[in-house]
This record gives sequence, C-alpha cells and structure tokens, in this order.
Amino acid sequence: MRPPANFCQVCGHSLEDRSVHGRVRRVCPACGFVHFEDPKVAVAAFIEDGGRVLLVRRAFNPERGKWALPAGYVDYGEDPAAAAIREVKEETGLDIAIAGVLGVSGGSGQFGASIVITYTATVLDGVARPADDADAVLWLSPGDALPDIAFTSTRQALAAWQQRGKQHFGADSR
Repeated sequence: MRPPANFCQVCGHSLEDRSVHGRVRRVCPACGFVHFEDPKVAVAAFIEDGGRVLLVRRAFNPERGKWALPAGYVDYGEDPAAAAIREVKEETGLDIAIAGVLGVSGGSGQFGASIVITYTATVLDGVARPADDADAVLWLSPGDALPDIAFTSTRQALAAWQQRGKQHFGADSR
C-alpha cells in the first residue's frame, strides 16, 4: 500500500479521512480538496523479430535480476505509444515501430504500475544491447525455457506467445 497523502496540495492543511463518492478518501477540512489516488501507468513492448521475442534483465528493484519485456512508466502528458518507443530505446538501443495493442492489465499498483499497456512492436533499426535499467538482453525463441520472469504482464504475454508457437503477434521486421 502506498503511504497516504498527509497534506493538502492546494492549501497545505492536514488531510483527514472522509467518505467521498462511495469511498474513504483523504480530504482537506480547510478548503475541501479531495485527494484521489490516481493510477500509475506503465507500458511494455512485445518485440518479435525472426520468431523470437526480446526480454531485458532488470538491473534494479523491483524484481532485480529477473527478466521482463522492455517497459517503463508513462510520463505525465506523454502518449503511451511514444513512451513505449522511448523506453525500448533507453533500455535496448533499438528503434521500434508500434504495431498494435496486445493487452491492458491492471493490478494493485502497490510497488509500481497499476495499469500496464502492452504493445506489439517491430524493430526498425539497431542492435539490442542492455542500457539504462537493463543489464542484459535475451532474444527468446518459442521452444526455449522461460527464465525467471519479473511481472505478471510479461508472464501473460509470453504464455500466450508460447501457446501460439511460431505464429507471432506482430510482423517480423527483418
């Protein structure tokens, strides 16, 4: 659970719990401001190339040392597809094109994203190499044993991909 907001972002007064819009929320008794817990949105890229999918090994917590799709948070005001392109470039050095939406999943957001948008993508240019918060890259083939996977959204995407065998979600780029 995230720590509660304790002070009003409008007037600075201490917040208190009150029932508002059917839930207990933090409310300012001085000015009436209601603090709504907004979801944290992340994006992931399911990149297929030559029948393989790209995974990165996480260099930092949460889930340090485990494997995931290249992913990251959407910045305020940023288009989610643009965020996926940016995150892949930062983590792998690859330039990609978004092919479509593979899925949207929700969760508690306790230690990270509460909404994850997973895009299918193709490689436009570059050679995958670890950078930013990834310390290794892996091109996984359909028959390969799964490494230790970090997140539910990655596990779900890989399970669906492995069930389909060599049939892929997006078009190969090369």
